[in-house]
Amino acid sequence: MRAFLSSSIGVACAAALVLPLSVSSAAAAPRDARAGSPVPGSTESLPLVPLGSERSSGVATEQGLAQRDVQPFSLVGVVWDDADAELNGSVQVRNRSAATGTWSGWQDLETHNAEHGADLGTSERDSGTVRGSTAPLWVGASDGVQVRVRGHDHPDTEPQTRPARAPLPSGLSLELIDPGEAPEQLPVTQADASRGQTAGAEPGSGPAADGVPVAKPYKAPRPKIISRKGWGANEKLREKQLGYTKTVKAAFVHHSATGNNYTCKQAPSVIRGIYRYHVTSSGWRDIGYNFAIDKCGNIYEGRAGGVTKPVMGAHTLGFNTNSTGIAVLGSYSKTSPPAAVTTAVAKLAAWKLGLHGINPKGKVTLTSGGGNKYPKGRKVSMNAISGHRDGFVTDCPGNKLYSKLGSVRVSAAKYQGRS
Repeated sequence: MRAFLSSSIGVACAAALVLPLSVSSAAAAPRDARAGSPVPGSTESLPLVPLGSERSSGVATEQGLAQRDVQPFSLVGVVWDDADAELNGSVQVRNRSAATGTWSGWQDLETHNAEHGADLGTSERDSGTVRGSTAPLWVGASDGVQVRVRGHDHPDTEPQTRPARAPLPSGLSLELIDPGEAPEQLPVTQADASRGQTAGAEPGSGPAADGVPVAKPYKAPRPKIISRKGWGANEKLREKQLGYTKTVKAAFVHHSATGNNYTCKQAPSVIRGIYRYHVTSSGWRDIGYNFAIDKCGNIYEGRAGGVTKPVMGAHTLGFNTNSTGIAVLGSYSKTSPPAAVTTAVAKLAAWKLGLHGINPKGKVTLTSGGGNKYPKGRKVSMNAISGHRDGFVTDCPGNKLYSKLGSVRVSAAKYQGRS
């Protein structure tokens, strides 16, 4: 995911938000981005307002919402109007558990400064619907919320003066996502996955499934992949149009930065929440990742178009062409990924890259589509299995997961039968 810019908020900000509980306004009605019949789940959008002294300062550097009752939600994020505008500040939320009525402490959201999503100049990016967004955070079933957003202090401000803070982008709103129920959703367990009996898993028809030839002599068996139907994707939510690239040279590994407070049984709901957030709140065509992996090592199909095909994702700004995006559900900057996660990443990458004759331990050359690390048109040599930070200046996939990619490459090569 994107660069982590959150920081703690001062006492003055906190005091400004200790206000009476209020009810969300009628203007914050549930909505969907696509026209047509209703789909399971909902999105409630709450515009943020200036806080404290910033109410009359003329420059929006501190915004938020006081504690309030809201419709049920499980995933939360903040979006703004201009996808190219940076949110140079911190975003924190509190939620009230629907089960216990207890309020959580303040939790940080990773701010997203345009480093992932559709590539610049593509029809998806230029659709007019794309917005800037933080990473979404999974908080579980909740019915109350509070949020505060604060621009970072400018480092060059004179010490004796009041710190000047960075202005916030326009159109900030809090997005509350209810992932909805999936029809006939069955429990997903690691035991089921290891036996190849995971709910909604596609048949293990081998690496040559769907008529895609396997490059010989190196190939890897196809791992069990839970289909979009298996995790409950409602295809009415996304755009009907599918996008493809020519081939798959590299796999970019991400973490979703949605936190680790989910069970593997809840993982399909987390993915449905991310899917809805990417489409209804961020304005993307579909979920951005090609694949997702939960902390039990279960693998899920992401963006629609066929798991064997070179589907164009929206995961690594500048390098979505000829690549695939694998997101591990959770936050791995300070938490080490379980062995089941790295094993699943290696198996998935070995199979997917093997369809295109790519050595997981090798180097590939990709052409940048533009970004903050490489200018558009620059040819860049990268590892066939890379982290998001290799293509963009970002913390993703987190230090703890990124440090495992070397061993992942070695394991993936072995799965392909390479020494």
